[in-house]
Amino acid sequence: MTPRSPTIRVCALLLSLCCLALPALPALAAGEKTLPAYAVPDRSLASHKALTVRFGRMRLAMTGRLIDGTPYLPVSELCDAFSDCTVKNAPDGWTLDAPGLSVSGWSGATYLTVNGRVFYDPHPVAILSDGDLYVPLETAKRLTGFTIVFTPATATVTISGSFTPPASGDSVYDPDALYWLSRIISAESRGEPLPGQIAVGNVILNRVRSTAFPNTIWGVIFDRKDGVQFTPIANGTVYAAPYWISTVAAKICLEGYSVSTSALFFYEPSKATSYWIENNRPYLFTVGHHRFFS
Repeated sequence: MTPRSPTIRVCALLLSLCCLALPALPALAAGEKTLPAYAVPDRSLASHKALTVRFGRMRLAMTGRLIDGTPYLPVSELCDAFSDCTVKNAPDGWTLDAPGLSVSGWSGATYLTVNGRVFYDPHPVAILSDGDLYVPLETAKRLTGFTIVFTPATATVTISGSFTPPASGDSVYDPDALYWLSRIISAESRGEPLPGQIAVGNVILNRVRSTAFPNTIWGVIFDRKDGVQFTPIANGTVYAAPYWISTVAAKICLEGYSVSTSALFFYEPSKATSYWIENNRPYLFTVGHHRFFS
């Protein structure tokens, strides 16, 4: 990224993401702030506190689990309770199908593909030792359309409303917004961990919402008010087809998930030719090789 100064240019990181595993983060200097990391849950069912699940006043046969302090529900049982549901496991993941609902992912994933959309939660999906697929409560809400409330004092999850699958990606994502957001994320942060790519997308959308910048994604990316703002515009890499994980990150951003609502600048210290951002903007946090600022 190039900050709002014509004298500064930052080379885009073009490392290849060769597998699903995320790259190790570099060593951080004292005082650096990083985003929290959530471990893949212990698969043992007995390791996680059981949660009572009710639909209104009626107790359901399913049992939720409190995993590392976060309430989870068995999604296949949840769907089966209100609709016909089929879950299939495969070596590279699993799929869930119900009327109006198509979901895919893998155990340990922090996002699910749902009707062509991408739902992110930093708490990983888990297949526990009973063989069932457990998702965080917030994800369960989005998958089913139910109102779901967790009461810690009674270890109870209460469900209300009706089963309403989410709308499809084709009807939700603006094609132009997805086209350009996925490309700038890929050109600026390909090879970075997923939260880092999301954070880059957040910078673009935060600028769209700010009165100091253009009010469209295209306008922000191609903004030249104080010189070219993003190196991929200068070197043409923004026009390259985005890497698949960058498209995932773009969809997550367009769904409204935000690592930071205040980040407006970022740069990679090892590639920088100037430290205008470092010297002039409030530091927020570091993800991967990028430092983010408001």
